[in-house]
Amino acid sequence: MTQLTYKDSGVDIDAGNESVRLIKNFVRATYRPEVLGDIGGFGGLFALKNYDEPILVSGTDGVGTKLKIAFMLNRHDTIGQDAVAMCVNDILVSGAEPLFFLDYLAVGKLNPAQVAEIVKGVAAACKESGCALIGGETAEMSGFYPAGEYDIAGFAVGVVEKKSLITPARVKAGDILIGLPSSGLHSNGFSLVRKIVFERMKFTGDEKFSDDKTLGEELLTPTRLYPATVLPLIKKFGEKIHGLVHVTGGGFYDNIPRALPEGLGVTIDAGSWSILKIFKLLQEWGNVPRREMFRTFNCGIGMILIVDAEIADDLTDYKIGHVVEGSGVEILGGELSD
Repeated sequence: MTQLTYKDSGVDIDAGNESVRLIKNFVRATYRPEVLGDIGGFGGLFALKNYDEPILVSGTDGVGTKLKIAFMLNRHDTIGQDAVAMCVNDILVSGAEPLFFLDYLAVGKLNPAQVAEIVKGVAAACKESGCALIGGETAEMSGFYPAGEYDIAGFAVGVVEKKSLITPARVKAGDILIGLPSSGLHSNGFSLVRKIVFERMKFTGDEKFSDDKTLGEELLTPTRLYPATVLPLIKKFGEKIHGLVHVTGGGFYDNIPRALPEGLGVTIDAGSWSILKIFKLLQEWGNVPRREMFRTFNCGIGMILIVDAEIADDLTDYKIGHVVEGSGVEILGGELSD
């Protein structure tokens, strides 16, 4: 009888070890002084220091069906940033500084070079966000994912002093909404994007989108990382920043109310910023209703600060609306048609 090995079943331990070797330097480059130990342990170690009443804020997320476009175009250098951004942007909403990140990567057939490309993006995004990549898991799941395909999820932990925790209780009528631009689609709405672009329009992704980008490259533009922009503003303005909103799945209509207390709503002027080209094209190609656009996509605004009116003029990004008595989200004007 023929002897069988784990490799015969589709799992290559040697390839896994080679993946770890290729990513070691990327991971170590993210380490903060609080990190204990090194890559390869069973758990990531982090020494929490210099806080009076620390509140740990955690978040987890994935990249979603945007991965299908990465597989189609065989481009994997942006996906790692998406995985990090979706997590650190979420915990930032509470005012938390991202401390560390862990990733989970499941593949059908382990390709060390592909893994290294993905994790290099994760590490670069961690470094930009100021958090350490202290652990992760790469699982080769033969027969579960097709060769060349994978799924990735992330887990972020941050910290904020209890007195500085940002909650809806701070928000009041008359507050101003400041919109921070997105880099593009970010990492939500891609089931609709793929239906429009590849099913209805029959595009391949190789079509020219701009002078320096194909349509595929535009779709894979990674999610913007907001900690380096927002944390200094929190430090500078403190309690004058009353709320934060990460505009992800559910868009404006579902995410903004999460940052508001009972009895308050917002009015938004969609003409206060320029809607990015990709959103206007998606609406045109898919004949997508205006409300659906603002409920599915960020439409060019990836993070919203809700601030005291007295500091609004000190912030250089878009003033996109204000808080009102009542409830819900009203969006007026703008370039997207009814």
